Amino acid sequence: MSWAPSSGWQAGSPQVTPRSRRTLEIAGVVIGFFYFWPAAAAYLAWKFAGYPIPKDWNRFRDSGIPNPFREMNFGNMGFGPAPFTQTGNLAFDEYRRSEIGRLEAERRKLDEDARAFRDFVDDLKRAKDREEFDAFMRRRREGGTTSV
Repeated sequence: MSWAPSSGWQAGSPQVTPRSRRTLEIAGVVIGFFYFWPAAAAYLAWKFAGYPIPKDWNRFRDSGIPNPFREMNFGNMGFGPAPFTQTGNLAFDEYRRSEIGRLEAERRKLDEDARAFRDFVDDLKRAKDREEFDAFMRRRREGGTTSV
Protein backbone atom coordinates (compact mmCIF):
# COMPACT_ATOMS: atom_id res chain seq x y z
CA MET A 1 0.00 0.00 0.00
CA SER A 2 1.35 3.39 -0.99
CA TRP A 3 0.83 6.60 0.94
CA ALA A 4 1.45 8.79 -2.12
CA PRO A 5 -1.52 10.90 -3.16
CA SER A 6 -3.16 9.55 -6.30
CA SER A 7 -5.78 12.13 -7.20
CA GLY A 8 -7.29 15.48 -6.39
CA TRP A 9 -5.56 18.58 -5.14
CA GLN A 10 -2.80 16.63 -3.39
CA ALA A 11 -1.53 15.24 -6.71
CA GLY A 12 -0.75 18.72 -7.97
CA SER A 13 -3.62 19.26 -10.40
CA PRO A 14 -7.09 20.01 -9.06
CA GLN A 15 -9.86 18.01 -10.65
CA VAL A 16 -12.81 20.15 -11.66
CA THR A 17 -15.94 18.11 -12.08
CA PRO A 18 -19.14 19.33 -13.75
CA ARG A 19 -20.80 19.36 -10.32
CA SER A 20 -18.12 21.61 -8.78
CA ARG A 21 -18.19 23.81 -11.90
CA ARG A 22 -21.96 24.21 -11.49
CA THR A 23 -21.48 25.07 -7.82
CA LEU A 24 -18.92 27.72 -8.74
CA GLU A 25 -21.24 29.08 -11.41
CA ILE A 26 -24.15 29.39 -8.98
CA ALA A 27 -21.92 31.04 -6.38
CA GLY A 28 -20.61 33.46 -9.01
CA VAL A 29 -24.13 34.43 -10.07
CA VAL A 30 -25.23 34.97 -6.46
CA ILE A 31 -22.16 37.12 -5.75
CA GLY A 32 -22.74 38.91 -9.07
CA PHE A 33 -26.26 39.83 -7.99
CA PHE A 34 -24.84 41.43 -4.84
CA TYR A 35 -22.19 43.50 -6.61
CA PHE A 36 -23.63 44.25 -10.07
CA TRP A 37 -27.04 42.74 -10.66
CA PRO A 38 -27.45 43.77 -14.36
CA ALA A 39 -24.42 41.68 -15.37
CA ALA A 40 -25.67 38.67 -13.41
CA ALA A 41 -29.15 39.02 -14.93
CA ALA A 42 -27.64 39.30 -18.43
CA TYR A 43 -25.55 36.18 -17.79
CA LEU A 44 -28.62 34.23 -16.66
CA ALA A 45 -30.55 35.36 -19.73
CA TRP A 46 -27.64 34.27 -21.95
CA LYS A 47 -27.46 30.92 -20.12
CA PHE A 48 -31.20 30.24 -20.42
CA ALA A 49 -31.06 31.16 -24.11
CA GLY A 50 -28.57 28.31 -24.62
CA TYR A 51 -25.31 30.29 -24.78
CA PRO A 52 -25.98 31.78 -28.25
CA ILE A 53 -23.03 33.06 -30.28
CA PRO A 54 -23.62 35.78 -32.91
CA LYS A 55 -23.58 34.45 -36.48
CA ASP A 56 -21.01 37.07 -37.56
CA TRP A 57 -18.61 36.23 -34.71
CA ASN A 58 -15.89 35.17 -37.20
CA ARG A 59 -15.98 38.62 -38.78
CA PHE A 60 -15.03 40.21 -35.46
CA ARG A 61 -12.54 37.48 -34.57
CA ASP A 62 -10.68 37.68 -37.90
CA SER A 63 -10.93 41.45 -38.33
CA GLY A 64 -7.27 42.10 -37.55
CA ILE A 65 -8.08 44.23 -34.52
CA PRO A 66 -5.42 43.58 -31.85
CA ASN A 67 -6.81 41.33 -29.15
CA PRO A 68 -4.56 40.44 -26.20
CA PHE A 69 -6.82 37.51 -25.29
CA ARG A 70 -6.71 35.87 -28.74
CA GLU A 71 -3.70 33.71 -27.97
CA MET A 72 -4.93 32.65 -24.53
CA ASN A 73 -6.57 29.27 -24.25
CA PHE A 74 -9.43 29.39 -21.79
CA GLY A 75 -10.74 25.97 -22.83
CA ASN A 76 -14.35 25.31 -23.61
CA MET A 77 -15.46 25.39 -19.95
CA GLY A 78 -17.37 22.12 -20.40
CA PHE A 79 -19.95 23.56 -22.83
CA GLY A 80 -18.96 21.37 -25.78
CA PRO A 81 -16.37 21.86 -28.47
CA ALA A 82 -15.31 25.40 -29.30
CA PRO A 83 -17.17 26.12 -32.56
CA PHE A 84 -14.89 28.72 -34.15
CA THR A 85 -11.32 27.69 -33.37
CA GLN A 86 -8.80 27.52 -36.19
CA THR A 87 -6.35 24.66 -36.52
CA GLY A 88 -3.66 26.53 -38.42
CA ASN A 89 -4.02 24.24 -41.44
CA LEU A 90 -5.66 26.37 -44.12
CA ALA A 91 -6.84 23.40 -46.19
CA PHE A 92 -8.56 21.79 -43.21
CA ASP A 93 -10.07 25.08 -42.06
CA GLU A 94 -11.50 25.65 -45.55
CA TYR A 95 -12.85 22.09 -45.63
CA ARG A 96 -14.43 22.56 -42.22
CA ARG A 97 -16.04 25.85 -43.26
CA SER A 98 -17.49 24.21 -46.39
CA GLU A 99 -18.80 21.23 -44.38
CA ILE A 100 -20.35 23.53 -41.78
CA GLY A 101 -22.00 25.47 -44.61
CA ARG A 102 -23.30 22.23 -46.12
CA LEU A 103 -24.66 21.11 -42.74
CA GLU A 104 -26.32 24.49 -42.21
CA ALA A 105 -28.01 24.16 -45.61
CA GLU A 106 -29.17 20.67 -44.66
CA ARG A 107 -30.49 21.99 -41.32
CA ARG A 108 -32.40 24.75 -43.11
CA LYS A 109 -33.87 22.14 -45.48
CA LEU A 110 -34.95 19.99 -42.53
CA ASP A 111 -36.50 23.04 -40.85
CA GLU A 112 -38.46 23.78 -44.04
CA ASP A 113 -39.61 20.14 -44.21
CA ALA A 114 -40.72 20.28 -40.57
CA ARG A 115 -42.60 23.51 -41.23
CA ALA A 116 -44.28 21.97 -44.30
CA PHE A 117 -45.28 18.91 -42.26
CA ARG A 118 -46.74 21.10 -39.50
CA ASP A 119 -48.75 22.97 -42.14
CA PHE A 120 -49.94 19.65 -43.60
CA VAL A 121 -51.06 18.41 -40.16
CA ASP A 122 -52.81 21.73 -39.51
CA ASP A 123 -54.64 21.40 -42.85
CA LEU A 124 -55.71 17.86 -41.92
CA LYS A 125 -57.01 19.09 -38.56
CA ARG A 126 -58.89 21.93 -40.24
CA ALA A 127 -60.41 19.51 -42.77
CA LYS A 128 -61.47 17.11 -40.00
CA ASP A 129 -62.95 19.97 -37.98
CA ARG A 130 -64.79 21.23 -41.09
CA GLU A 131 -66.12 17.72 -41.76
CA GLU A 132 -67.33 17.34 -38.17
CA PHE A 133 -68.95 20.77 -38.26
CA ASP A 134 -70.70 20.02 -41.57
CA ALA A 135 -71.99 16.72 -40.16
CA PHE A 136 -73.29 18.56 -37.10
CA MET A 137 -75.05 21.17 -39.22
CA ARG A 138 -76.53 18.48 -41.51
CA ARG A 139 -77.90 16.59 -38.49
CA ARG A 140 -79.29 19.76 -37.02
CA ARG A 141 -81.02 20.77 -40.27
CA GLU A 142 -82.56 17.32 -40.53
CA GLY A 143 -84.08 17.79 -37.09
CA GLY A 144 -81.87 15.24 -35.37
CA THR A 145 -80.32 15.58 -31.94
CA THR A 146 -77.36 17.84 -31.50
CA SER A 147 -75.69 15.79 -28.81
CA VAL A 148 -72.99 13.35 -29.77
